[in-house]
Amino acid sequence: MMSSLFSMFDPTAFLSIQFNWIIMNLTLILIPAVYWKSYSRPTKTIMIVINTLNKEFNSLFTSKFSIKGSSLISISLFMLIMVNNVTSNFPYTFCSSAHLSFSLAIAIPIWMSIILFYWMNLTNTMLAHLVPTGTPPMLMPLMVMIEMTSNIIRPMALAVRLTANLIAGHLLMALLGNTFNINTSFWVIILAVQTIFMLFELMVALIQSYVFSVLMTLYSSEIS
Repeated sequence: MMSSLFSMFDPTAFLSIQFNWIIMNLTLILIPAVYWKSYSRPTKTIMIVINTLNKEFNSLFTSKFSIKGSSLISISLFMLIMVNNVTSNFPYTFCSSAHLSFSLAIAIPIWMSIILFYWMNLTNTMLAHLVPTGTPPMLMPLMVMIEMTSNIIRPMALAVRLTANLIAGHLLMALLGNTFNINTSFWVIILAVQTIFMLFELMVALIQSYVFSVLMTLYSSEIS
């Protein structure tokens, strides 16, 4: 039973090629406006979302290194994770966001580049962040270890949060699907619960992509 439940997260392999990971490239096909012949409704919706996120992410950046275009990474993160999260809720699709190899591959390189950039350009500020203001001298070595550990585990916490929420939701949807039987007298109730939970999972997919990109932005902005 457990192996069959978790088998939904296994990518389909053919000739040693895991084809289900190709679903991540849907972002490159659906999002850019240059691939649309006319200014369609999906393009208009995407532009409204991008402009709204651009204003919000720009308000989160407080560093003097924040220049025009700083929010592009956060917006790209949101779009990539959102497309993967939303499409994975439909039948015969693959949830790449439910794999740590996907979320860690996004979180760790971006976080490491931010940390290295600040350590190379704001060394004194980064050293000052290791010891909060008002810390007693005896606790300073301990606070340095705590702050260093906090900085190291942040990308892993982001990745685990995204993966765990999606895995839990997909497993519950699979369990509800296994209980559906049209020959029973209460199949209408099960169908209604499944529909409500499907809508709930779609909201979770949007919220998790937003939370991931916002926390990445906040973590990078609070350092400076």
